[in-house]
Amino acid sequence: MRNPATLAVARRTDGPSVRIGALVPLTRPGWSEAGRHLLAGLELAVRDVNDDGGIVGRPLELVVRDTAADPQKAVAAVDELARLGVAALAGEYHSVVARAAAGRADALGLPYLCSSAVLDTLTDRPTDWVARLSPPQSRGWRVYADFLLGAGHRRIAVATQPSVYWAGGTRILRDHLAPRGGTVMELDMSALTPTAVCDELARHGATALLLLVGHPQPAVPIVESVRRDQRLTEVMIGAPAGQPEFAEWKTSLGEGGAAVPFLRYLPERLGPLGARVGSALRERLAQTPSFVAFEGYDTVAVLAEVLRSHGTDRARIAEAWPRVAVQGTRGRIQFSRTPGISVWQWAGPSIQVVDRDPADPERFRVLHTG
Repeated sequence: MRNPATLAVARRTDGPSVRIGALVPLTRPGWSEAGRHLLAGLELAVRDVNDDGGIVGRPLELVVRDTAADPQKAVAAVDELARLGVAALAGEYHSVVARAAAGRADALGLPYLCSSAVLDTLTDRPTDWVARLSPPQSRGWRVYADFLLGAGHRRIAVATQPSVYWAGGTRILRDHLAPRGGTVMELDMSALTPTAVCDELARHGATALLLLVGHPQPAVPIVESVRRDQRLTEVMIGAPAGQPEFAEWKTSLGEGGAAVPFLRYLPERLGPLGARVGSALRERLAQTPSFVAFEGYDTVAVLAEVLRSHGTDRARIAEAWPRVAVQGTRGRIQFSRTPGISVWQWAGPSIQVVDRDPADPERFRVLHTG
């Protein structure tokens, strides 16, 4: 229960709204379930900000645009939102789409806080206009590679599709594993059927298959084929990009979707804010919230603090990234320059490798942290 003073402030959000543009994949071919979780976090945080008095008495408003995982749609949305006068941009889940949006935001001089995309090269040049909450791919996927080595896997196969994101992941894995005695074999899913993937795994003696492909196609039929193949009973299936995080994975594969390790960006234990937000997100989503929902909440929490402290001028917002210090749901958020990363980066998010427990697929097991 909020105290009376807080409630009195909350009622005074009646000036012209401060608008934030939100980029979210809500329709196919975008990963719509991830988009739904991201939007739930964004919207919950906006509600909380307005309950606490908004932005110096002005209500915070979210202007949502569906990117549908299409870079061109994202660029058009950035242009539209800039014309509408938003103070800043937030969101996006798909790395290739976020990259297109970040490049356009940089060109327009529009501050953009990226919520969930991890591609290292989010912009072609160093920029002060863009900051990011999610860890860069090079950090997260090296943690995943360490997990593979610790589990005894040296012969790794990756089922992959053409994409800057998948190619980047393959390169990170290969560069990290090779000096430690590991090998990475690429299986091009534009040329192979799921059955042919099984034959290649058996032929080369791979002990792990990583799914660097879209969901549900072709990820689901690949998993089903490997699970059925008696030659491959000891092969571990992994999905570093996080497909098993969402309920759609469990619905598609049932028990076959368990024991598929993936990356998740949550701490071992949530603090009071994270626990409260997690409960509210669970009610809003009617399911366990993913780390993506927490990323959405933290995005708005950061932008709201910047808007309160530095105003709505776009240049002043961009200048504020290195001075941010906000308690988010997953820890204290501050931005810094990271070697090889062209945007302001939060270096603090925890990284876990988790899977769904075969004994209870609703429960997640933490296998490795980094």
